[in-house]
Amino acid sequence: MPEKIEELVRAALAAAQEAGDVPAFDLEDCGLERPADTSHGEWTSTCAMKSAKLAHCAPRKIADAIVAHMPEDASISKVEVAGPGFINFYLNAAASNAVLAEARAQGRDFAKSNVGQGLKTQVEFVSANPVGPMHVGHGRWAALGDSLCRVMSHAGYDIQREFYINDHGSQMDVFGNSISYRYMQLIEIMEKEGLDIDGARDFLAKDRDNYVQDEADEHLDSHPYMDAFTQGLGGNAYGGTYIIDEAATFYKADGDKWAHVSDEERVLYFREAGYAKMVDNMRELCHEVRCDFDKWFSERTVYIKDTEGENAGTSAVDRAFAKLDEMGYLYNKDGALWFRSTDLGDDKDRVLVKANGEYTYFASDVAYHWDKFQRVDHVIDIWGCDHHGYINRVRCVCDALGYPGKFEVLLGQFVNLLRNGKPIRMSKRKGTMVTFRELVDEVGADATRYTLISRSSNQAIDFDIEAVKEKSSDNPVYYVQYAHARVCSILRKAAGVTPEEAAEMGMEAVAAKAIGENVDYSLLTDPTELALSRKISELEDLIASCARDRAPFRLTHFAEELAAGFHSFYQACQVLPSEGRPVDEELSRARLAACDAVRSVLDLVLSLIGVSAPAVMQREEK
Repeated sequence: MPEKIEELVRAALAAAQEAGDVPAFDLEDCGLERPADTSHGEWTSTCAMKSAKLAHCAPRKIADAIVAHMPEDASISKVEVAGPGFINFYLNAAASNAVLAEARAQGRDFAKSNVGQGLKTQVEFVSANPVGPMHVGHGRWAALGDSLCRVMSHAGYDIQREFYINDHGSQMDVFGNSISYRYMQLIEIMEKEGLDIDGARDFLAKDRDNYVQDEADEHLDSHPYMDAFTQGLGGNAYGGTYIIDEAATFYKADGDKWAHVSDEERVLYFREAGYAKMVDNMRELCHEVRCDFDKWFSERTVYIKDTEGENAGTSAVDRAFAKLDEMGYLYNKDGALWFRSTDLGDDKDRVLVKANGEYTYFASDVAYHWDKFQRVDHVIDIWGCDHHGYINRVRCVCDALGYPGKFEVLLGQFVNLLRNGKPIRMSKRKGTMVTFRELVDEVGADATRYTLISRSSNQAIDFDIEAVKEKSSDNPVYYVQYAHARVCSILRKAAGVTPEEAAEMGMEAVAAKAIGENVDYSLLTDPTELALSRKISELEDLIASCARDRAPFRLTHFAEELAAGFHSFYQACQVLPSEGRPVDEELSRARLAACDAVRSVLDLVLSLIGVSAPAVMQREEK
């Protein structure tokens, strides 16, 4: 419709200029907008005001001339000039409601655009150390990043999803040492206490719990193993109960086999086997919350030299450093290798290789981003807000490597967990962190994802676990899903099928049986019916803006508004005939079609934020 209105405006202007009613000038922009107040029409053109200076003419005069020469069109019921020169277009019911037919016919292809023009874009949106379970912050980046990828794909971008595994560095040795120490403690407990492995595991976990509770260290005899653990590893250890569980799992698999090898061999085995298990757990959890990646990138790989091909004998680090050196950005000082980032706006130069020959963490960033740009044209990283200080140095690297303006970072604020309005206290010593796995297990994937995506990434989220679990209209995710399920129920009733039969048929087939063909959408003239059409017609532009602005959270607002519009429509308009409340058959079919359009659009929007659209739900009002 906006394309048609622009065509009409340009034709009317050309006719007005030919008639001499307005001076000759070229119209660059018709300035089409959707007025917030529907009394001002479905569309408004501000071209008269935009062109006033160019035409040396009052905007109201230009607008009057355009309207006077406006060609007739069957879709337009009225065109009028308002205020200083707004040209308001009013559509007839058939034209307004045509979007309902489009939404039904196109399903999940509805509201697609080509804003991205196929730009090959990589989005890295979870970066985690494989030394423990994912935390809730990781969960937010997963929900945000995956939803962004879905939205950008719908808007015409060529998207690659990436998970960055921080598996290079001292934390991996700390992880292996932690499991090794706990493994040896379990064997010691089994021998001293005469326990089996499960009993020893519980004994060691209790010892840790005692340590956690004894914050003032007033009862040292109640946690000797935890004290030995922290002292033996110099405090440089992972002390969570999950480490005890990992050690117990290794014992169950191999018995005391690893007690009879060198410390180095034991630590190496536990480090690598534990690492693989942690990555598998992350992969499984991400899949469970509908967040799958095209690539799981290992940090270690940037240091591995290729064995064949044109890059044989070099690593990603070597190639990235060579490029920076070629561009004149590397120099040696005090035995270390430096990146001259101040030439590109950084506040200081950055060390890449220390004097002792050890690579800095920044060296991995350099090589990783070099590798990214060998695969894609644009890079988006999603980081926690505590990494704000890293943005400029990485931007400088990307600029130096020859990719200025092609790197961007979205910073995500943290999640504040509450229960019944009260903050959940976290303690590093107590190990009371709520993991992402625990949150998903308690709340469910749908409610977790919806809540984590419901705010802009630069806003912190207050996630009240009990409120999110509630099955009532006060809970946004439940409210939206219930609207979808309610439409499905209406369609099933109209089609005369059971939920089981509908599940086998599919809702599109159920809707086709209930509604039939050749629907007369012009019958939908009630304000609540027209409001549904208007809301649905906004979706293509909304998705495009979500993609451009990297703001998928806006779709949750749209879903809630559409659900509210549907409930208002259903209260105001009789859809199916009932005793004492007849409905014209054609009007009933048109209203069923409107319901089906809402169902289809809610299904699409929920799919874009990675949330399911159930066909059946139980409602539990407080």
